Amino acid sequence: MAEYLASIFGTEKDKVNCSFYFKIGACRHGDRCSRLHNKPTFSQTIVLLNLYQNPQNTAQTADGSHSEYLRDPTLQGRGHVSDVEVQEHYDNFFEEVFTELQQKYGEIEEMNICDNLGDHLVGNVYVKFRREEDAERALAELNNRWFNGQAITAELSPVTDFRESCCRQYEMGECTRGGFCNFMHLKPISSALRRQLYGRSRRARGSPPRSPKRPRSQDRYRPNDRNRRRSRSPGYRHGRF
Repeated sequence: MAEYLASIFGTEKDKVNCSFYFKIGACRHGDRCSRLHNKPTFSQTIVLLNLYQNPQNTAQTADGSHSEYLRDPTLQGRGHVSDVEVQEHYDNFFEEVFTELQQKYGEIEEMNICDNLGDHLVGNVYVKFRREEDAERALAELNNRWFNGQAITAELSPVTDFRESCCRQYEMGECTRGGFCNFMHLKPISSALRRQLYGRSRRARGSPPRSPKRPRSQDRYRPNDRNRRRSRSPGYRHGRF
């Protein structure tokens, strides 16, 4: 019996543990799910919940202007954002987060960002570190930091094999469920940026990589000091980090 239970753990046949949480680290039912979400006590992977904001997915107000959900000042107030601009916006975000986390906490094996629209997956950033202790340290520090004016919410994730988590149909451009699919729609970065980031990581294995500072990245990471935020004037904005 024990062998059978072990063989079905985290699968559709498991009536006790949630297979979606086991596979993708998130469940559309959240705390209302009838099955258990076994949150890991250690993992190589952390997830930064709802961190990436795709400008093409931004809700619009009744008068057609963008809502406050889109905070990037370079894209605010735009009636239309082209695919090229979205890719550039995404690549800049990816490079900034990847470089910051790898420099501060340790080598990253893989980083993926969801392009889904469901509340439990939208904008989730999954970061798989090479070492579990690096993930644990990043988790402890990131929950006290801000990005783009919002508090970062990070947690350990059970996901270590993204092949089991992603939507195969999306990769082939055939997913009929669109952004509300319950499997990960992983948004790709440009091939040049992939070579740059992961090639740099391989070359610098064993020591934190160094890269030129981007002018827009200065002082973007800030302590999660809510009292200090309240003391600012209403027009004050944090940097992205």
